[in-house]
Amino acid sequence: MLAEWKKAAGLVARAGVAASLAALLALGVARADPRDDFVGGRSRACQKCDLAGATFKRRDLAGADLAGANLRGANLHDAQLAGAKLAGADLTGANLNKANLAGADLSGAVLRDAMLYAAILDRATLTGADLTGALMGTARLTRSDLAGARLRDADLRKTRLVETVLSGADLTGAALDRAFVRGARLDRAVLAKTRLMEAQLIDTSLAGAALTDADLRGAELRGVDLKGTDLTRATLLRSTLQATSLDGAVLGDTVMPDGTRRP
Repeated sequence: MLAEWKKAAGLVARAGVAASLAALLALGVARADPRDDFVGGRSRACQKCDLAGATFKRRDLAGADLAGANLRGANLHDAQLAGAKLAGADLTGANLNKANLAGADLSGAVLRDAMLYAAILDRATLTGADLTGALMGTARLTRSDLAGARLRDADLRKTRLVETVLSGADLTGAALDRAFVRGARLDRAVLAKTRLMEAQLIDTSLAGAALTDADLRGAELRGVDLKGTDLTRATLLRSTLQATSLDGAVLGDTVMPDGTRRP
């Protein structure tokens, strides 16, 4: 009888230990920090995490889920972010120079004053994104969607905008000097006081766009749709217009390619 009692007591004790271990494990899982796991490379998901100022230089973060994350001032220089989910993320002042963001979702993201020099943004979604003051010189944006994006005072010099959608985007005061723009849609976009000096615009739509006070000196416009485009006080001095008509454009004190003003 005593032996049976001891056996039963042992079973109860072991069951208690097992239950305690299970509880501890469950508590550990509950307390797992997604930020620590992400920073430590154990996870590729950190939605809405606070990663402000974190360093991910040259890290492979392809396909990472960082939707809504705080990445203000983060260092993502030369990082692999192809296909990453960054919708609604705050990347204000972040270093994304030479980063690969091909196919990434940056819709509604905040990239004010972010550095994107030579970044690859081909096929990226940036609808409604805020890129005010962003430094994007020589960046690639082939087939990217920036409809409704804000790019006021952004540096887009020597960028490649091939089949890029910028319909309704705000590029007030932006610099697109020597940019290569082909097959792009800038209809209804705001390009007031925008610089397009020596830029190439080929088979591109600027229908209904506002280019008041824009500077297109030395630009090449080939097959550009200017129907309803507001060119009031814009300068086209020394620009080349091929298969491009100004008949449907709005002119007012506009400097023509030969230096004359119309009307």
